[in-house]
Amino acid sequence: MTRHDGDVTDTAGRLLRLLPLLTTRPSWRGEELAARLGVTTRTVRRDIGRLRELGYPVRAIPGPQGGYALSLGASLPPLLLDDDSAVAVALGLRAAAADPELRGMEEAATRAAAAMDQVMPPRLRRRVEALTATTVPLPTAEPAIEPDVLALLALACAHGERLRFGYLNGAGADSRRHVEPYRLVSTGRRWYLVAHDLDKSEWRTFRLDRLRDPRPSGVRSRPADPPDAARFVSEAISSGPYRWRARVMLDAPVDVIARMVPSTVAVVEAVDDRRCVLTSGSDSLDAIALHLALLDVPFTPIEPPELRDRCQALAARLLQAAARY
Repeated sequence: MTRHDGDVTDTAGRLLRLLPLLTTRPSWRGEELAARLGVTTRTVRRDIGRLRELGYPVRAIPGPQGGYALSLGASLPPLLLDDDSAVAVALGLRAAAADPELRGMEEAATRAAAAMDQVMPPRLRRRVEALTATTVPLPTAEPAIEPDVLALLALACAHGERLRFGYLNGAGADSRRHVEPYRLVSTGRRWYLVAHDLDKSEWRTFRLDRLRDPRPSGVRSRPADPPDAARFVSEAISSGPYRWRARVMLDAPVDVIARMVPSTVAVVEAVDDRRCVLTSGSDSLDAIALHLALLDVPFTPIEPPELRDRCQALAARLLQAAARY
């Protein structure tokens, strides 16, 4: 069956399909793109030309295995967004404009949101307005992080550039730190920097709201044997700061417990298909025991030994209370 380019009349719609394809792989052969879009290679060449006219740096790769690749550009070209992407961007901009934690970005986000509203078709604008009108943000007392600080730390992690900064720890002690930055981790409430502390020769987590005056040193190096950043932060904030660190065997699959216990509260590891180990911390063993009981899953304390004693004492107290009725 002969394929006709005239069957695809919506050039803009075709470009919206072509651009995401170019971002998913280092390169595409013209024949592959034509097959994906349902057009001829000639149409693909014309569409590539249109993307270049819009400012997208699509380069041609010569040779039998050549094709097309999307390169980094010197400036930001016009965005080509499908309906769902446009709604997502508009909602994100409105949220950023109203988010007190994104200090310094409110004005820029407001301008960008207004520009999106101005060019958005009415049918999409109605979706955005409906979602905005029916969504109520929960106020937070978490400290705001300066966007330029986030950007500086992200670039230092990406480029492997050592940093110096002041840091106020949880006990209120102030110090200067010299680190090899590795990753930024967001818990949804707070931001953390995972870095190798060069003075202490150990891996550490640093809360960004306690970090001040970060300065790149100009020296680049990559830390050896980096940890799993997300797990490292989870362990540090769920059990590190507390008097008691508890490990408990739970008679439930790891994915079930992971849905019940946030990573900021505990680290959960699979033992087999039916059991997992939970590690958490608290200044109170009673608090740990009560939290485990509320999971409504059979559990066995592993450590510390005092946790088993507290479970027995709490069980006796609850039984005594129940016997009064």
